[in-house]
Amino acid sequence: MKIFCIGRNYDEHAKGLGNEIPDEPIIFMKPNSALVQGHTPFYYPEFTNDLHYEAELVVRISKNGKYIQEKHASNYYNAVSVGIDFTARDIQNQLKEKGHPWEKAKSFDNSAAVGKFIDFTPAIDKKNINFSFLKNKEEVQKANSKEMIFSIDKVVAHISNYFSVNIGDLVFTGTPAGTGECIVGDQFEGYFEKELVLSLEIK
Repeated sequence: MKIFCIGRNYDEHAKGLGNEIPDEPIIFMKPNSALVQGHTPFYYPEFTNDLHYEAELVVRISKNGKYIQEKHASNYYNAVSVGIDFTARDIQNQLKEKGHPWEKAKSFDNSAAVGKFIDFTPAIDKKNINFSFLKNKEEVQKANSKEMIFSIDKVVAHISNYFSVNIGDLVFTGTPAGTGECIVGDQFEGYFEKELVLSLEIK
């Protein structure tokens, strides 16, 4: 299983970090060891003092593919959830200053939390998905998939130009504005539409 992630896929988030708006999807990856299932504790890593949450829609690949055309991409994923891309922001900033890759800040063990997957049905419009994210019962992130710079279909097609996508792979589609710092004791909830799909506590 592979975990693909997309950076800077919402205007406001990219601008908030002082980054340029990309002209194609920015891909990075996480190893299998990054995955932590929802409803389980997440332990604050010892190597960072500035851990941030980034809530995202996550889709699950349901069909093997390569060089997928965008118009066919929706046939290659069958379920959606809300996930968290945990980021050691202090480590990331240090690495960016040196021009180094930032796997240590983004791809460490348990850096990808994913909630319960909801199967797509004909009643769900894949291009019009609402999700929200709460920190200690306060809404901190909210978006609709229509607000993405690159649609889910565009993202999946783009990834497949460089990597084979396989059944069970996950695609984190990017985070909207509202990311922020985590501390021990924080409790997070992720909602697909109005359904709770992710619940996680920082230990």
